[in-house]
Amino acid sequence: MTAGTVPHVVIVGGGIAGLAAAFFLRDQPVTVTVLEGSPRLGGKLSSSQVAGVPVDEGAEALLARRPEGVGLITATGLGGDLVPAGTTSSAIWTRGAMRSLPRRQFMGVPADLDELAATGVVSAEGVLRARREPRLAPGPADVSVAAYVGGRLGAEVVDRLVDPLLGGVYAGRSEELSFEATLAPLAAATGRYPTLTEAAASLVPPSPPAPAPSGGPSGGDNSKKQAPVFVTLRTGLGALPEIVAKAGQAQVRTGAMVRELARTQAGWRLTVGSAADPEYLRADAVIIAVPAAPAARLLSRTVPAASSALAQIRYASMAIITLAFRAEDFPRQRRSGYLVPAVDGRAVKAVTFSTVKWPHLASHAPVHIVRCSVGRVGEAALLQREDEDLAALAAAELAQAAGAAGAAGAAGAAGLTKAPIAYRVTRWGAALPQYNVGHLDRVARIREAVAGQPGLAVAGAAYDGVGIPACVATAKAAADSVLRHLGAGATDRPEYRT
Repeated sequence: MTAGTVPHVVIVGGGIAGLAAAFFLRDQPVTVTVLEGSPRLGGKLSSSQVAGVPVDEGAEALLARRPEGVGLITATGLGGDLVPAGTTSSAIWTRGAMRSLPRRQFMGVPADLDELAATGVVSAEGVLRARREPRLAPGPADVSVAAYVGGRLGAEVVDRLVDPLLGGVYAGRSEELSFEATLAPLAAATGRYPTLTEAAASLVPPSPPAPAPSGGPSGGDNSKKQAPVFVTLRTGLGALPEIVAKAGQAQVRTGAMVRELARTQAGWRLTVGSAADPEYLRADAVIIAVPAAPAARLLSRTVPAASSALAQIRYASMAIITLAFRAEDFPRQRRSGYLVPAVDGRAVKAVTFSTVKWPHLASHAPVHIVRCSVGRVGEAALLQREDEDLAALAAAELAQAAGAAGAAGAAGAAGLTKAPIAYRVTRWGAALPQYNVGHLDRVARIREAVAGQPGLAVAGAAYDGVGIPACVATAKAAADSVLRHLGAGATDRPEYRT
């Protein structure tokens, strides 16, 4: 960097992590350029209309208890557009019936075995096996979820409860996902409690007091409104990337594929565009905010140790099938959706009743919107089917589920007999990083190697979490890292403190 010049920071990747990093640098004495290889910004955040209703194609909810996502939205001036979920009550479609998801559980690990028994999600034999846990010796933490949780509570708890919840987040398999990386709070709590059930109980709210008889004294202050678990933007989370990009005040370029990153005496040189007509950009600092595979390619020569570890992070593909029904054709729902265990052999792994979960969507048109998620690790053949076939398959399984729920009296109607009036299929190839066993060690090696290169940082879903708040947290850490290198201050404002 030449004395007296304004440092130039280049961010590779225009997903939410890269755009958030640019936003955190907006008031610093640096110039920022964001380079996105695809024709649009946002990565896995996108929305479009289905039957006149704007519906997210990717992530549709934000975990409210983590402050990073809500803090970023508030800082852009959109805090007033945040809306809470109308309900988060969910179910498990398994063992031939629609069964309530236990309320007291942490990512499927039960905190109350009596409640688990009452739901019927797990058989009586499975519950009995889980009750034997105190006689089991604890095992090492960095093993698979299936090995650790199954060893404590039995395979059926994993198959019917834990695996569908993890499948909804990672599209992965519990026998491969790391217990420490995917269930980090629970892994930490296991050192403080004699059983996994007690560790899970420490992470979930206590059971609410029983309601008082009419006219009698209350057993607690039930008038206090609980803080929402999930929130979204009234316009959908797909609107967030453009909003953050505009607020970040960086130069943002789409269709600008970075092919090479090289270290120079003056800083960094990025090669952008085709081999036939390359463009070279100089940077004093670089933030790599792309998925693991392209990050590995960019760092292969400059930071081979990080590149090698990044190349070991696998990704899963999936698709979201959005169905629209006329409101009068769809059975009344009280739940936000349901999950389907892989062991039940169905294609659809998760369903969200969008106009129930987000009641504000119903104001756009008299329709009922349903999002169906398909695709787990190892299900490539399913995702190769045509859009029409996937939509028909999702609608057929949804009709079966509605019939099962109606038979159980949970849906308030006999079932679903009408076909959807519109559908949309959104495919996300290699979208979800797999935090398989050894993930934390891989991330530590990546960060150690990157830290050895002044003015280089990484951010995104490949490291500490796949949700928006986790990605925003990595963006802030990356922005602070390059600012420390440049001696340009810090981004630690009150609204971003965690």
